[in-house]
Amino acid sequence: MVSNKQYKRYRLKLLTITFLVIIISCKQEQKPKEVKETYSKTHTPIIKDLPEGVITPKGMIWIPGGEFTQGAIPNDSMAMKHENPAHPVSVDGFFMDITEVTNAQFKKFVDATNYITIAEREIIWEEMKKQLPPNTPKPHDSILQPGSLVFKKTKESVPNLYDYSQWWSWKIGANWKHPLGPGSSIKGKDTYPVVHIAFEDALAYCNWAGTRLPTEAEWEYASKGKNKNTIFFWGNDSSDLSKRANTWEGEFPSQNTKADSYENKAPVGSYPSNSFGLYDMAGNVWEWTQDWYNVNYYTLLKKQGQIHNPKGAEKPYNPNNPAMQEKVIKGGSFLCNVSYCASYRNSARMATSLDSSMEHLGFRTVLTLDMVNTQKNSE
Repeated sequence: MVSNKQYKRYRLKLLTITFLVIIISCKQEQKPKEVKETYSKTHTPIIKDLPEGVITPKGMIWIPGGEFTQGAIPNDSMAMKHENPAHPVSVDGFFMDITEVTNAQFKKFVDATNYITIAEREIIWEEMKKQLPPNTPKPHDSILQPGSLVFKKTKESVPNLYDYSQWWSWKIGANWKHPLGPGSSIKGKDTYPVVHIAFEDALAYCNWAGTRLPTEAEWEYASKGKNKNTIFFWGNDSSDLSKRANTWEGEFPSQNTKADSYENKAPVGSYPSNSFGLYDMAGNVWEWTQDWYNVNYYTLLKKQGQIHNPKGAEKPYNPNNPAMQEKVIKGGSFLCNVSYCASYRNSARMATSLDSSMEHLGFRTVLTLDMVNTQKNSE
């Protein structure tokens, strides 16, 4: 019989391994692997301006199309290996949610559809054991309960920042309605970003709302705003961080100075927007994109010259975690600190498995003109 403590270690390992992959992949050479060309060269005009007569959906803003360099910029000393090589990209204009999807918005979706998130669903042992070490005994049913990862502040300094299990805890009963586990609630937090959202949950919301998740290129282009060659959306001065984003300031993960006024999540729009009018593109919660995480994808794009509307690799590929299906998430969170990730930078990215749900992971959506036209034709 597997003990409660052993089982939690198994689950924690599964859900946090994607964090470890980012650090390790920055230090190892990757074996090339074919990536299908799921993009088109820039030979058609870029859609920049909002066409006349098209109405901006409520809660969204038009992001004018244009060109930019995706990936780490030359003077970013904090850039990780998988943010390179930088490569030229162009994207058509699109609508994007002004803020991260909030608890109130997600509740409206759940009330209308009776949707149950992955963190709330019964755990199926036959599926879970496929991701555990061979011959792992089945834990007691009292342990096989729905839950999610919750951040736990440490009582003292942590010398080894590679061991993420020191500040992540598998909490039975943690989900979007109970972000800290049983006894916690989102009452009075309608304007906070919804969290503990797995990829499937985000897709379900998009299907209901008539939107979709952004591509990684769209997300990064929108994050940069009109400042296309800066490390942060506001420029290159990190001293402005506490005024611009909700991150971890102080000694992570034991002491947060709350220089930005929050230790955990903040209501959306609590900090200044970027030059496109988007809020929380740095910090607060990580955001899903639709792209598969593939360590060789940037290299392939670099070889192709400027690419128009790239949609990511056809398949995921991470040699450090080959069995896991991972998507790219962007933006960083309230836990990002300069000592180990600094993911409030425009080019920062992370690989996360499809079934991961965590206290610092949410999303926002986009709507493209072709989707608008499709909706009109179906009316």
